Amino acid sequence: MNEKYMLNFDTRELFQEEDEYLVLGSGIAGLYTALKAAAAGGSVTVLTKQGTMDTGTDKAQGGIAVAFGDFDSPALHQEDTLVAGAGLCDVEAVGVLVREGPGRVRELIGMGAVFDSDGHGFSLTREGAHSRRRILHASGDATGAEIQRVLTLQTSYNKKIKVHEDHYVVDLLVRDNTCYGVLAFDRASGTCKVFRARVVVLATGGLGGLYEHNTNPEIATGDGIAIAFRAGAEVMDMEFVQFHPTALNLPGAPRFLISEAVRGEGGYLRNAKGQRFMPKYHELAELAPRDIVARAILKEMAITGSNQVFLDITHLSPKVIELRFPNISMTCARYNLDINVDPIPVAPAAHYMMGGVKTNLVGETSIKGLYACGECSCPGVHGANRLASNSLLDGLVFGGRIVEAAREFLKGYQPKRHEFACDWLLNPPEVDFAALRHELVVMMDQKVGPIRNSSGLKEALDFFEQWRSLQQNSVATADGMEVKNMLQTGELVAEAALARSESRGGHYRVDYPEPVKLWQKHIIFRR
Repeated sequence: MNEKYMLNFDTRELFQEEDEYLVLGSGIAGLYTALKAAAAGGSVTVLTKQGTMDTGTDKAQGGIAVAFGDFDSPALHQEDTLVAGAGLCDVEAVGVLVREGPGRVRELIGMGAVFDSDGHGFSLTREGAHSRRRILHASGDATGAEIQRVLTLQTSYNKKIKVHEDHYVVDLLVRDNTCYGVLAFDRASGTCKVFRARVVVLATGGLGGLYEHNTNPEIATGDGIAIAFRAGAEVMDMEFVQFHPTALNLPGAPRFLISEAVRGEGGYLRNAKGQRFMPKYHELAELAPRDIVARAILKEMAITGSNQVFLDITHLSPKVIELRFPNISMTCARYNLDINVDPIPVAPAAHYMMGGVKTNLVGETSIKGLYACGECSCPGVHGANRLASNSLLDGLVFGGRIVEAAREFLKGYQPKRHEFACDWLLNPPEVDFAALRHELVVMMDQKVGPIRNSSGLKEALDFFEQWRSLQQNSVATADGMEVKNMLQTGELVAEAALARSESRGGHYRVDYPEPVKLWQKHIIFRR
């Protein structure tokens, strides 16, 4: 049974559109890549599964890390990134990130992005595991929204770029290990369409939506990773999911992110007894790497028998809180929490995927004509644990590199005209996809969360095995397609987590609590 597609189709019977570049996703990685492709003279189509603004970028609070400070340098930024990555960063990839990052950010500023200043230049803050103040931020804690605004505006002005909203990418169209485009489901019309391109770029974001408690937008369900894996692309480091230490933990409230910058400005973590605890876990205290802070919080919760700890900034001046954290303050106020006088109840939640579709330093995947950038990709830059605020920079740097490489790829390239079809999938089964999705995210939280063990991971794999036959059935709705992708990606995370019999970075096994030299290597999956 060939399970490389999610539904039955025949491209000869479908609407077709063709461009030089096809970009899947409308966050920082996708739109920046689209703009660079258009500037290089290419015609570009962008597909996004909901609205253009429905992205992880728009929700990013803390900022973008870049070595702009007088006492900073790319070399220092690289050193901090390597330390946070716990021995699994690709050193060359990190070098590319920190050296090219300042130029990419200046491009963003040239497009109209406005970052906070203090009268002497950019107002830079510090976050966990950074040795210098190097975090650019906008409107206090709305950096991602400012970047999304600028890129969306620039894209709307560009006549070489077409954006199709509410188009759910179903599958890649691959033959002889070459990608020729995608099959997409138009939610508005309820029909499938074919989008052909010489260069296809995955910029589909992360997979936080696999977990019941997460800080991501609802669209972050790992679709790009799932469709690439089905098509035969290599995926890497799938066990390394970052759990942000501080997400709002209030009854009736979503797990809203409480930015790393809150601790960067001097916030303290206190347990249920009011005791500050991070100094006993790490010399950097609240500014330790995220994986260390998250596990310390979970340990304190277990010791005190509480389901939360508290992030205390009541000792900071109201003016600092107003200027730096207006969005956090306003959100907490909706739930009758005044962060000037009330400590913020927090707990860890799924936040970022370090692994993804394996790429080289110019975004090429193992499939010809298919590139990837941003959170769905894995060039090895984040290793086992991403350094705070390196994610937005990652999307800029490697998105721009894709276009530079693709220009060479396109020289003299004459793609063949293939038609694609699938008629072997069974009729859609009667499945309550909403109920299955809920069962899946609860299971992932409990069995494949920040604290893992062999028995729990095996239970998770048993769950996926129970639903494996679903991959042999066609599916009629975008919601059903999304759940099938979640099953595929969740299984990859669980399988890699069971295979890695050590603890490193964002992957922690209570049955193997220490890092092992033998495991200073990557796990790569391919169908």
